[in-house]
Amino acid sequence: MKLSTKGRYAVMAMVDLAFHSDGRPVALADIAERQDISLSYLEQLFAKLRRGGLVKSVRGPGGGYLLAHPPTVTRISDIITSVDEQIRATRCMPGSPQGCAPKGGRCMTHDLWEELGNQIHLYLSSVTLDDVVNRRLLGRSGVIHQRNSGPDKVAAE
Repeated sequence: MKLSTKGRYAVMAMVDLAFHSDGRPVALADIAERQDISLSYLEQLFAKLRRGGLVKSVRGPGGGYLLAHPPTVTRISDIITSVDEQIRATRCMPGSPQGCAPKGGRCMTHDLWEELGNQIHLYLSSVTLDDVVNRRLLGRSGVIHQRNSGPDKVAAE
C-alpha cells in the first residue's frame, strides 16, 4: 500500500498545527515553510480539512487555522479520509463484488491485501494527533521486541 503525498502532507500539516497553535491561529505560510510543502497545495488540503470539520479558519490580521477539536480526539485516519485519501491495499474498491483480476474475478491474495488495508485503517484510527505530537509512537515496536527477547531481557514495567 502506498499513501500519496496528499495524505502524508495533510497529516504533517495537522501535526504542525497541533504543535504550534497554543490556542492561536497558525498561518498556512508558516506551516508550508516549516514542513517544506507548497503553500498552494496546503490551501487545497486545508479546504478539504475544513469541510471535513477538522480545522476552523480565522480571517483577518493574525488569522490562520485552528484545530476544530482537541488533538487528543483527532485521529490520523480522520485526517487521511478528509482529504479524500483511501486507506486500502487492494486494487479493487472495498466491498465491491468485482475483483481486480482479469474478467473481474478476485485474485488468490485478495483477502490478504484487503485485511492488511483493514489493519492499517484500525491502526491509524487508534493514533491521535496528540500521540504524534508527544512522540508516543517512536520506537514502540523496537522497544517491545528488545524487552521480550535475549539475555538482556528487561523486567516488565
